[in-house]
Amino acid sequence: MADTTDLASLDFANVTPAEFNRLVKKFSKKEIQELSNDAALRSRVLKEVFGRMETQFRPESAGSLRALIRWEVKGETDEVYETKIDSGTCTVSHGRSDGDPRVTLIMNDYEFLKLVSGNGNPVTMFMTRKLKINGDIGLASGLTRLFDIPKG
Repeated sequence: MADTTDLASLDFANVTPAEFNRLVKKFSKKEIQELSNDAALRSRVLKEVFGRMETQFRPESAGSLRALIRWEVKGETDEVYETKIDSGTCTVSHGRSDGDPRVTLIMNDYEFLKLVSGNGNPVTMFMTRKLKINGDIGLASGLTRLFDIPKG
């Protein structure tokens, strides 16, 4: 069992994806739900995770892919981020744009952290309806190869 103060005091700039994987693995669903109730900490964690997507992006795996991916993270308040992949580049923005996403991924905080840390199986999450996908399921199924995500 972990202490959410570990996450609150964490300097994300010095945490590798593998360390993040190990940290998230320690948290129970209840602990992550408690973290979600702290609006400032939740916002910081989401901002840090999405902020790293650009640096963890694998352009060689994306090739000429062009897609807008919308992430809807459900919690005390819903958060929306978008990842735009365009010819080997990845940019992330907070909030819903006017763009038409090729795929939208919808999940709660717990499932999101498990997914992005490499501790959750996206196929299992989808099959058990913990991860909802609207749009291009093929693109959604290939997202893990586009980012440097440690294996749980």
